[in-house]
Amino acid sequence: MQKPVEREWDLTIDPETVRLLAEKARAISAAINEDYDDGKEHEVEIDGDAHDPHHHDGLAEEESKDLTREEFRELVIDLNVDETAELIALAWIGRGDFEVGEWDDAVSDARQRGRKRIASYLLGMPMLADWLEDGLEALGID
Repeated sequence: MQKPVEREWDLTIDPETVRLLAEKARAISAAINEDYDDGKEHEVEIDGDAHDPHHHDGLAEEESKDLTREEFRELVIDLNVDETAELIALAWIGRGDFEVGEWDDAVSDARQRGRKRIASYLLGMPMLADWLEDGLEALGID
């Protein structure tokens, strides 16, 4: 009886790129969760002792922009069609939508999504970082 030969995965997308995107997704998710931890998200406090409602300290008052989300989007935009399809397929496999043996089907289905709003689609997945890592692990990629 012959042992089945395990498939060697030849990904177009670099696994390090997938890990970087997972890291960014995890940071974005952590930032969102911190916003809602205390149950007072976006609550505005008004100081009754304020004399000048227009007084501000210049740049110190400006909101800090979340560059992680922007970096994630830029990384995804820079991917080619094959890399984008594989990234989505990895997330789907990690989420359990497809089995490893259905890799080609997952990539094909992901390719049919097109390339519009891919970053938003991916960031809409609540456990994206875990699912990307699980997808790589399912393929046996360390």
